[in-house]
Amino acid sequence: MAVTSTMLPLGTRAPDFSLTDVVSGQTTSLDDFAGSRALLVMFICNHCPYVQHVRAGLARFGQDYRDSGLGIVAISSNDAGLYPEDGPEAMRREAATHGYTFLYLYDEDQRVAAEYTAMCTPDFFLFDEGRELVYRGRFDEARPNSGVPVTGADLRAAVDAVLAGEPVSGQQWPSMGCSIKWKPGNAPAYFGAA
Repeated sequence: MAVTSTMLPLGTRAPDFSLTDVVSGQTTSLDDFAGSRALLVMFICNHCPYVQHVRAGLARFGQDYRDSGLGIVAISSNDAGLYPEDGPEAMRREAATHGYTFLYLYDEDQRVAAEYTAMCTPDFFLFDEGRELVYRGRFDEARPNSGVPVTGADLRAAVDAVLAGEPVSGQQWPSMGCSIKWKPGNAPAYFGAA
């Protein structure tokens, strides 16, 4: 079932995280991006058709902004017990197959997804240099079977504004995708209200 993002209030401080990158095996935390001019946190997974629809665009986005001063992390928080294609080994293959240049982190206990109020895959959270939320919403208006090309236009406009020191447009649309697959007992209160 498709759901939309929670649209966390703009100005929210980036919640901390400390998660393992499935490619390198290294632990990555929010502090590791202290030198970045902005930080993008994306909640994605491997099996969701909404993510599959944009994954080539995500790979291009990562390559295009690799040396721009934007820190980028993707996080998979789905229950890998029920969805093994979203577990670390499959994530590692996904990153290699599709050319992800950004870190792909595994949120095994799902706490990071809950702290970010992640609702769906994909779900995007862009923070400025002070780590205050300036954009949350969709990659672009493309959806599976919509016929609309995947460009990343909405997210790219927000990132370009932040990197140029300009304000991000307040006109932001929620992301839409598959719901986060919570482990039994882990679904946060905001998720039940969806």
